[in-house]
Amino acid sequence: MTILVTGALHWDVVVNAPRLPHIDETLKGSSVAYQFGGKGGNQAIAAALAGADVAFAGRIGSDQAGAEMRRRLMNAGIDISELQVGPGASGMSAAIVDGDGNYGAVIVSAENHKFDTGLLTIPGGCRMVLMQNELTHAALLEIKAKAHQADVPVVLNAAPALGLTGADLEGVNVLIVNRVEASDLLGRDPAELDPPESVRALQGLAPGSDIVVTLGGDGVIFAQRGETPEHQPAWKTTVRSTHGAGDVFVGTFAAAHVDGAPFGTAIGRAQEAAADHVSRNRATP
Repeated sequence: MTILVTGALHWDVVVNAPRLPHIDETLKGSSVAYQFGGKGGNQAIAAALAGADVAFAGRIGSDQAGAEMRRRLMNAGIDISELQVGPGASGMSAAIVDGDGNYGAVIVSAENHKFDTGLLTIPGGCRMVLMQNELTHAALLEIKAKAHQADVPVVLNAAPALGLTGADLEGVNVLIVNRVEASDLLGRDPAELDPPESVRALQGLAPGSDIVVTLGGDGVIFAQRGETPEHQPAWKTTVRSTHGAGDVFVGTFAAAHVDGAPFGTAIGRAQEAAADHVSRNRATP
């Protein structure tokens, strides 16, 4: 086993609509789809599709959505021996995709927040622990501590970033955020931060980490520890939906990075996979 992904699983309800509704407005949509989701689950599948040997640690409920998510992980060839099952509802999200491919979503964590870190073990042969911030804060810290005890590098996609401090980032080998998450970590208005400045500020907040800030259609800016920020432009593609693109980027990057690809090469592979993802309209039945 190469990568252990820990994180949330959500059964997504994805609706296509011309725009996001206003408060108290009922808006007619054009289609609906029910999809496997959650940052942890999405990133695990993306890493597996990119060729990594992946195990997943998370928690589902005893419901049809949980059974379907379990099946999706297994079909992707992911080791689910550390997937926990609770008596309640599985996590879910409701997302609206507008006519330009942008989206907004609401998540309900449900059984995800009951993940029992005491049952988690870092498997032998693990070379990376990939985490996000959709589990509880306590779980994030405990999983990170177990990775350190096993001498396994940690990649953290700090999404969402609210509530995290510099102390929480100690011992993180690679920190991946988008521009909004970067501003949340830094307590700054996104409009006040240009991309190189955001990377330099994150280097100050997490000096032990390599930093990656994704910029959507503006590409990616990154810096390894102690180095100057570098920019890689986005791949040219037709955007149908950006839903899940960040998770595809993170999972693909993790697979390439753990395989020994140079840092910039791993980012390029992740950009290519994310560009392919946004060009396909998944939000249709």
